[in-house]
Amino acid sequence: MKNIVCIGGGTGTFVALRGLKQYPYRLSAIVSMADSGGSNKRIRDEFGLLPTSDLRQCLVALSDESGGVGLLRKLFMYRFEKGQGISGMTFGNLFMAALSDILGSQAEAIRQTSKVLRIKGSVIPVTFTDANLHAQYENGHQASEEHLIDMPEHDGKLKIKRIWLQPKAKANPEALSAIAQADLIVLGPGDLFTSLLPNLLVDGIAQALKIAKAPKVYVGNLMTKWGQTYNFTAADHVRTLEQYIGRSIDVVLVNTGVIPKKALDFYAKYHEQPVVNDLPSKKGLRVVKADLVNSKLIAKTKADALVRSLIRHDSDKLAKTLVALIS
Repeated sequence: MKNIVCIGGGTGTFVALRGLKQYPYRLSAIVSMADSGGSNKRIRDEFGLLPTSDLRQCLVALSDESGGVGLLRKLFMYRFEKGQGISGMTFGNLFMAALSDILGSQAEAIRQTSKVLRIKGSVIPVTFTDANLHAQYENGHQASEEHLIDMPEHDGKLKIKRIWLQPKAKANPEALSAIAQADLIVLGPGDLFTSLLPNLLVDGIAQALKIAKAPKVYVGNLMTKWGQTYNFTAADHVRTLEQYIGRSIDVVLVNTGVIPKKALDFYAKYHEQPVVNDLPSKKGLRVVKADLVNSKLIAKTKADALVRSLIRHDSDKLAKTLVALIS
């Protein structure tokens, strides 16, 4: 059975995994541990744990959807809308925090949660080092945590000059092993600087990608991101990604599907727009153009304090396109 490795954060990787699990491949999700926003900030500050939200989403994406486990899957995604101290928290995050306390190990809690949800594949934290994401902008300004980069308090037009983890993070050996054994490596979709690139900042990950024999596929974002990729084109995204990997990407997936006007109007308020495909035809880079967008708009839950994407990639369309690359 061939191995597909998805590298990213929460929502984007969730979408990719949910579609791919319908196919007969061995799936591994390597997940960023840099998140510091929303309930993750409380998980880190109050429980002393690494962020769980992105892990939870990937576990749910790969979980069994039938019978009692299907009900448990819904429970893991449930977000409390009231209750002092727990409003805005998800049941899944609290479950994993409690299990980490009971077992005395967050790594073991992830393994046992995988069994409870009967997941197809494996969910792998990229690191177990407690590190924060930092960014420096073109004007010299610095932001010291992921959520301050994701939802900037400064002018979002400013370009990010560089990002780094502090302290330096050591790669999870399971992540390195998964990359080495991969037949296809999927990067994204997800926010470039806060979901995808933090994985590559972990010592050993970029080097593992450089020497891995599997094709590296970048799933291009549908929209630009205020504060991160303002006015970025597809080529800008790829150039930045290649800079942090230290080698070229083999395949880039570009959406050609129509984004609903309602969504475009919403994003325009945040100075965000569809990513323009300006990728040049060059040797070694394959650009795959396909309708990858989910036409259904995503509803925001009342208790969620974070601004979420209104449109996302379509799980089935994305999986079908990715599978065609490995078949």
